[in-house]
Amino acid sequence: MSATLESEFDYYLAHKEELVKKYSGRVIALKDGEVLGVYDSELDALTALQNAHELGTFLIQRVLEGDAAVTQTFYSPAVFS
Repeated sequence: MSATLESEFDYYLAHKEELVKKYSGRVIALKDGEVLGVYDSELDALTALQNAHELGTFLIQRVLEGDAAVTQTFYSPAVFS
């Protein structure tokens, strides 16, 4: 995980309780400790943000209670147009 994504994930974990109250079951995108948007799916979030923000500079995270949404780490290869 890049330093940027790691810091965004740390922010998610530190603020998880309040994020769950606001966005439970939804997908959020985080950058610089801010919620960029709220979406129905990870694909919706990526589609909405990929042209406005460089890939790898924001975190897409499903907001769920418990550890279900924080137990797997995914890496994706670089995307070339």
